[in-house]
Amino acid sequence: MVPLRKIFSNRLIAQFQVRSMPLSVLRKFTSHSTDLKEIMAKKIYEHRKVVKEFREKYGSKVIEEITVDQMYGGMRGMKCLLTETSELDPEEGIRIRNRTLPECLEQLPKAQAGEQPLPEGIFWLLMTGDMPTYEQAKSLSQQWAEQAQLPPHVLTILNNFPPNLHPVARFAAAITACNTESVFAKAYSEGVPESRYWEFTFDDAMSLIAKLPTIAATIYKNMNHQGSSVCVVDPAKDWAHNFASMLGNENHKFIEFMRLYLTILSDHEGGNVSAHTAHLVGSALSDPFLSFAAGMSSFAGPLHGLAVQEVLAWIAKLMERYGPDVTEDQMKDFVWETLNSGQVVPGYGHAVLRRTDPRFTVQHHFALKHLSNEPLIKIVSNAYKVVPQVLREYGKVKNPWPNSDACTGALFQCLGLKDMRFSTLVFGVSRALGVMASLVWDRALSLPMEQPSSLTTDELKKFAGDAQKTSQNVKQAI
Repeated sequence: MVPLRKIFSNRLIAQFQVRSMPLSVLRKFTSHSTDLKEIMAKKIYEHRKVVKEFREKYGSKVIEEITVDQMYGGMRGMKCLLTETSELDPEEGIRIRNRTLPECLEQLPKAQAGEQPLPEGIFWLLMTGDMPTYEQAKSLSQQWAEQAQLPPHVLTILNNFPPNLHPVARFAAAITACNTESVFAKAYSEGVPESRYWEFTFDDAMSLIAKLPTIAATIYKNMNHQGSSVCVVDPAKDWAHNFASMLGNENHKFIEFMRLYLTILSDHEGGNVSAHTAHLVGSALSDPFLSFAAGMSSFAGPLHGLAVQEVLAWIAKLMERYGPDVTEDQMKDFVWETLNSGQVVPGYGHAVLRRTDPRFTVQHHFALKHLSNEPLIKIVSNAYKVVPQVLREYGKVKNPWPNSDACTGALFQCLGLKDMRFSTLVFGVSRALGVMASLVWDRALSLPMEQPSSLTTDELKKFAGDAQKTSQNVKQAI
């Protein structure tokens, strides 16, 4: 193993060379180089200056007020987190580095002999803000293939879990056990300066992303194929293709959907439960393996990671009653029955969006193009016609439109991934791209440990009373 001091020295020299390049050469370097880490060194150097100047000028600027309802309501709508990678627009949906999802899908490099984008490309975009070339995306495919093998002790753990252990619990435990591979933890213990934390966070992020498909596929095999081993990763294949191969599915449509799905679910700003959890744990300087494992534990919660299963369960009840050929009138009756029983229609509505989720739109388009005759896809399309209309009539839903979960389960089922307990892990593999990119930027900007203040109800009452008195005094003065 190369001593860390030598690694530090080599990287310092490389970064100095990057920063000393003439601007014209540097632009060419960042445009064509496949060395993501060196490109990041330049990006971070520039962005630190931007942030420093911005904070010096606007550090005391008030962003918005916080209401009592927001504190009791899950902090919904509170603008209090910094996330560089993406933002969620109520009308347009997710914007990755200021690009809408349709723009990303149009511009990202595609797999050869395929129409769908490479997830490696969205990771490059999340990290740098630049749209990568095909060569840059493929360089990540090769690096991740090289690091995909799991340590022996992680395989031992995965192969000895009790059969009734939740797949997300297995996933989080295996990721946690990869902490032995953390170069960040080792670098920190040896006293690396804070300004260089991002470098070793980057190394861990690359290692983690590389290993996640192997972990997930091993769990899938153990759950469904009596512990049969996964195939060897092929450096010539892209990340999603290797994942599909490890799952034992070489169907071209499945591979293409995996590329699409892993891309479009990669990031969803920083306030969602898994991303926020990983950010919070990472702010204590826990290494990326531990931080991501903490975030993945939230996926076992039905409000965050289990929505796909709930959609399929709802469709199964619908088909049990009416069969596979459900009419619009039957669909309408079933939706009203669901609502009148005090339940929600799974797959519809969103905390922020007020339009159809673009992630649903692209999945539905894929389904209609490749699987339009499948009964499940027909039901999804039927629901898209009926459910929003009923929800508008119902009048208690801010957003009657489908979210990304409304179509995902049907596609997985039709393409051969039948065990929907596993869909959450595929979601987790995808979300690692955005969470890890954000974590690298957290360390690049030296964000401190997150520690907001909390109040009791009594303190809130006192605060609200004082605020009311102040308001009354101002009115009297006027």
